[in-house]
This record gives sequence, structure tokens and C-alpha cells, in this order.
Amino acid sequence: MQNKGGKLMSDIQLRRLGQIMESEAGNPHEAEGVLNPAAVRGPDGHLYLFPRLVAKGNHSRIGIARVLFDAAGDPCGVERLGIALEPETDYELRADGSGGCEDPRITYMEHIQRYLMTYTALSPIGPRIALAISEDLFHWRRLGLAPFAPYHGIDFDHVDNKDACLFPVALPNHAGKMQMAILHRPLFPGTRPEENACKSKHHLMDLDRESIWISFCPMTPDGLRVEHPALFNSHVRLASPVSAWEALKIGCGTPPILTRHGWLILYHGVGLLNTPGSHEHPMCYSAGIMLLDKDHPRIIRYRSKEPVLTPLLPGERQGTVPNVVFPTGIDRRDDLGKSDSFDVYYGMADDRIGVARLDLPEHIPSGALADLIHDG
Repeated sequence: MQNKGGKLMSDIQLRRLGQIMESEAGNPHEAEGVLNPAAVRGPDGHLYLFPRLVAKGNHSRIGIARVLFDAAGDPCGVERLGIALEPETDYELRADGSGGCEDPRITYMEHIQRYLMTYTALSPIGPRIALAISEDLFHWRRLGLAPFAPYHGIDFDHVDNKDACLFPVALPNHAGKMQMAILHRPLFPGTRPEENACKSKHHLMDLDRESIWISFCPMTPDGLRVEHPALFNSHVRLASPVSAWEALKIGCGTPPILTRHGWLILYHGVGLLNTPGSHEHPMCYSAGIMLLDKDHPRIIRYRSKEPVLTPLLPGERQGTVPNVVFPTGIDRRDDLGKSDSFDVYYGMADDRIGVARLDLPEHIPSGALADLIHDG
């Protein structure tokens, strides 16, 4: 199957529902865009977005907005409700006054009956994964930076890291111990897309580094110690770039959500656009799907060989960063009686927010397990 640009697409596709949010005129918090929101149902049953709000100078806050629905039950707009987090701590601020709280994801943790937010803190030494906790989605308490134990000589705590998502339940690590699990994407030196784009096409990627990782941390008998983040001390490389559309880098997008086929995540992949007659090859962010084993999420059961969503609309091709679709929020439409339907909220060109509908088929297409390499 091909899209209008001639690019191959996955058997499973997302149907765009439209743009859901853009910068509010005259709002200084949104002067440079709204993008990459978390999406989660509150205790009241309403759906809330937590968009990244970008002020002048790329100074980012995390906002709160209630999603509005039309008569058919499709999302059609938002009601802004304020700010969830803004840069305040030493790991969110830099000496020159810049900094940011960016790209949140939120998971309702069943064992502690609390919401946990992972977000990117733009710290003085680079982006790091930070955690915050809430009972009601409106009052958030910071837990600090997520600490990671070293792995085979790799010092995770001193490596840039982004795109973190938590699983909602305890899962077995490589040794079979039931622990809290997180997906994340380290940014090792030399592996950024803009660096790889300049390398020879024959460059062999380091499969251990340009990847999505899954890490685990112990929990106390009564659940997570919410006063101090536990140490993530069990690391496994989950998936690396394998297809042309994601050749430069992949990263986790939406928090894992359990389906009949296993844990569903949408992820982003970065590749190069080949423009006929041009010597320039700009980067393109597209979205793919992974389904992880229900009981052992280190095992990939399905991975789309081709993107399920790629920039096509003017609002996705033109913006702060052109040619970007970046999924970060997901909402299962149980309220419509459709347990296999999911609304996916995504950043459009780092400038605005769109939403698309994913309908999982009864049977997953075969032959799409694109990554067959797993660590032990």
C-alpha cells in the first residue's frame, strides 16, 4: 500500500480526525507552539491533554486542557485549564535562564492508584527523564530525576535521555522479578539524527545505542516508594532502527496500553526525505506500531515495517520543525463501546496537535516482525 507521495505504508493505518489544538493568539506561554501532549482519563471520566507549551526562546511548560467531543464522540477541541508544571528546579533550569518541562507522558499506576508523569527536564547538562505524581491530575508533586544504574560500562545517568513511558502494572524483568518498567531512549553521543544524516550511507548503526530501551526497578511490598524514585537497574535494548523510514533513530511515543494482542505502543522513527532533483535530504518523523508480549514485554510480537502515519498535511509538513508527526498520547475509546479503537494525539511539525483514530484488526498481519535481535 502506498500513500500519495509514493511511500509504502503499513497494513494497519491511522485515520486522521483533525487538528485539535494550536497556539492561542496573545498567549505568551504558547508563542512558539503547542505540541506533544500526554493524554489520560481523569477520575471524573473526562479526557485531559497535557501539551507542551513553548514560550519565546523555546521555554517550555506543561499545560492542562480538557478535550471536547462532538455529537459523534470525536474529539473536536479543547478547554484550557492552566499549567501543570513549569521550570522551577535546578534540573529544569539553566544558568542563562533557559530550561524547560517538555513532552510529558502520563500513566495511571494501578498498584499505587496514582498518576505518574514522565517528562523531559531540560537540565544544565542536557535533557533528562523526570517524574511527577498526582492523585487528581491537577496537583502534581515532583519526584526528581529518574535514576539509572550503569549497563556494560554505559553510565545512563550521564547520558541525555528522552521519550520515557511507564507500564501501568508490575512486569517481570529478565530474571523474572515483578518490577516497575519504563521505556526510554538514550541519546548517546554521535547517534543524534543530525549527526547520522551526515554519515556515509554505508554507516553501520550501533544496535545497542540508537534504540528504544526497557528498564526495570524494584518496588517495595506496598508498591512504589513515591518519596524517592527507585533505581532502574535492569536494562534491555528493546528495538533498534531497522527500516529506511526510521534509519536515523527511533523513540517511544505513547505509553503502553494493553490490548487483545499485547502491549500496544506507537513510536516515532526518523528517516531522510529523498526530494527528486534536490541535493538536500531533510529529516522526516513518522509513526509506527509495536505490540509487545503481554507477560514478557521484552519480546516484540509485531512491529510495522512501514509507517502507520507520516507527514502529509500542510500542518504536518510546515511548522517549527517541518515534516513531523510525533505520537505521545493515546485514549482507548471504551466510552464508545470500542475497546479496539484508540485515539492517538500527536505533535504536528512541533507547532500544533492533531488526533487520529487507530482501529486494531481482529488479527494482526503476519510477517511484520521487523526486529529479530533481542538481548538476553
